[in-house]
Amino acid sequence: MSFLRTLRQLTASSSRVLAVRQLSTVSHRVIPALAARALSTPTNARAFSVSARKLSEGATDVALVQKLSEELQYEAEAAADLPETPEFLAQFLKSNPWEIQDTAGNDEVVMTRTFGNEQIRLMFSIADVEAAEEDFTSEENESENAEDEGEDPLHTYPIRASLSITKTTGPGCLNVDMVAQEGHFVVENLSYYKDAKLGTDLTAEADWKRRGTYLGPQFETLDVGVQEELEKFLSERGVNETAALFIPEYSEYKEQREYVTWLKNVKSFIEL
Repeated sequence: MSFLRTLRQLTASSSRVLAVRQLSTVSHRVIPALAARALSTPTNARAFSVSARKLSEGATDVALVQKLSEELQYEAEAAADLPETPEFLAQFLKSNPWEIQDTAGNDEVVMTRTFGNEQIRLMFSIADVEAAEEDFTSEENESENAEDEGEDPLHTYPIRASLSITKTTGPGCLNVDMVAQEGHFVVENLSYYKDAKLGTDLTAEADWKRRGTYLGPQFETLDVGVQEELEKFLSERGVNETAALFIPEYSEYKEQREYVTWLKNVKSFIEL
């Protein structure tokens, strides 16, 4: 759905530019004539009344609420034939051991699972979807006049993810920073913390302490053999192609739901 919004914004932007150009052309011809007519036509005072508004209602409130309502109606019509639980989500939950913790209003999603004596947590944010849409819009604006010479490139959402692995049989935490894109994970960094609490806490204090610790080398600088074995290590724990395909798709799905809720909340607030 968010992809459709991006295309609508591109179309609307082009229409506004065209309208401004047309208005500029017409104004050079029409405005002088209107001015002359106004000078030659006597004006009569006319009484008029203004409907009463709510105390907190500004002059633009009604128009804004109308536009928000139109957008909500568009989103509702677009989702009318869609199932409550998307097929991709139902299939993923059925075929994989991951559990999804998705809190409405939050931009982060947490996936958890166990693997033997290990507790695994995979986190990602839908904020990357919005950033990817902005990049996509810029690319479209730059190439709108270019001729197509082949198949259109595949636009995917690179979603940053953070993986943490702890063990019930001992201390320590292994953290992996990576990006899910085009059906695979690109590992950027792998770090180890002796204190599992420090490696897994999501507080500002823990984040500050982690910044002062050695994070390990960049993944791409490791020996190729070590890289391959670490990738196998992650794949065995479900951090694989299936998860890499699921995360961008779920991010877009959640972003769409949060967008609709945002529209409703803003509309309700303006109407107060």
